[in-house]
Amino acid sequence: MSLVTLLPFIVLIGAMFLMTRSAKKKQQQAADMRNQMQPGSGVRTIGGMYATVKEVNDETILLDAGPGVELLFAKNAIGAVLTDDEYNRIVHGIEADLKSDSDIVPDDASSLTETAETADADEPSDAAAASDDKPVDLGKKDETATDEEPKKTDGESDAKK
Repeated sequence: MSLVTLLPFIVLIGAMFLMTRSAKKKQQQAADMRNQMQPGSGVRTIGGMYATVKEVNDETILLDAGPGVELLFAKNAIGAVLTDDEYNRIVHGIEADLKSDSDIVPDDASSLTETAETADADEPSDAAAASDDKPVDLGKKDETATDEEPKKTDGESDAKK
């Protein structure tokens, strides 16, 4: 046999090796994540339930899903261990405090395009004033406001069916 006939088999075996290696790496990362869980950590189960870890055992985890609701899950049922900020944002709707020294992006771009002269003036910029004068015509015609009746084709009549 020549090398040309063996090349497809070698490539196939190499691809299979790489796929199984990446799958094993993902499984190892998931196992490490589950082993790092501690009481008080926020988690998401594979079913999509968010809860707080109350107790960690060898194969099971006791989760606190709400006031008076404790659930026993297998460790393999934990999909992700969340950071405190992420858990509070998702479950309680609490946003993390923004750092005061970081730049804040404005809601509109008008403050980004102001010059020193227009920044001191109390009037809005010319571009903003011009945009408030009249609506922009996009060239669309209002088809419902036509006075013409639709044209009849052969076979149509005014009688109601």
